[in-house]
Amino acid sequence: MGRIVSLSPAEGGVRLWVDAGAMAAEAKVGDSVAVDGCCLTVVGASGARLAFDAIPETLRRTTLGRRVAGDPVNLELPLRPADRLGGHFVQGHVDAVAEVLERREAGADVTLTFRVPAALDGQVVEKGSVAIDGVSLTVAGVGKGTFSVALIPHTLAVTTLGRRGKGDHVNIEGDILAKYVAALVHPG
Repeated sequence: MGRIVSLSPAEGGVRLWVDAGAMAAEAKVGDSVAVDGCCLTVVGASGARLAFDAIPETLRRTTLGRRVAGDPVNLELPLRPADRLGGHFVQGHVDAVAEVLERREAGADVTLTFRVPAALDGQVVEKGSVAIDGVSLTVAGVGKGTFSVALIPHTLAVTTLGRRGKGDHVNIEGDILAKYVAALVHPG
């Protein structure tokens, strides 16, 4: 996780400065970094801080337009071709924003339930993959207009999902395979 240090207007959008901690040493200007699941380009670097420009399109389609200085964000560098894949392919192309409908706690585990945005109708399936704020997760259940994920203590501790509750909004990226199947079954 990182933390938004500042947001300021920049060429019709917003420039975000994020304290990326030790991860900043691995990123340079021009690199892609996922910020809460949104693939953004590093446009500046200073010590542990990285700068990103979010254009109006990004601000409209993601939760980044709702963020303020001090907010924590999930950060992830891109996968290298030789790296082990520990989830599913996440592109950083947010499909929709979803609202948390419920947070259920059972011991150390948490289940979050979300309203399925229309853009993902039919693309979220039980035991399939979904990225929430950039975190690759397995869908635990699907209901009428909803889906849920079960989170283990480690995920709760090292991502922003541990802080999410009813009424919060998150970035959702559906599984790329589901997108291609949907495009083949329902072209155009």
